[in-house]
Amino acid sequence: MTSYKLHYACVSCRLGFKQHANPQREHLCPNCSRPLICAGHDFAPPPRRDVRSWSVVAMVLGEGLRYEGLSACGCDKEPKYRPRTRAELRARRTVADRDGLPLSEALSRPDPLAPSTD
Repeated sequence: MTSYKLHYACVSCRLGFKQHANPQREHLCPNCSRPLICAGHDFAPPPRRDVRSWSVVAMVLGEGLRYEGLSACGCDKEPKYRPRTRAELRARRTVADRDGLPLSEALSRPDPLAPSTD
């Protein structure tokens, strides 16, 4: 069985790392020493200078969502949907407020107006 590395992110430093998952070890950022957030197997960190994209990543990870595919190992070709731009984030926030949905559910929908299929 293959042990795949997970992506971890430090949103304040705008950095991403790949490390083996270890429940006995707390993953810390080498720059600021804050705990890293587990971002999942399919996370692709935006460039460090792209502050707007990192603000979207911070919102997605802050809601407890991870960037995962359809399988836990990360080998599927179709990762689950996560917003990439502020406009997509804004549209999903509006739908969540209007329909009374949890924000995490609205963020995981490819089409914010379509009902959830999960």
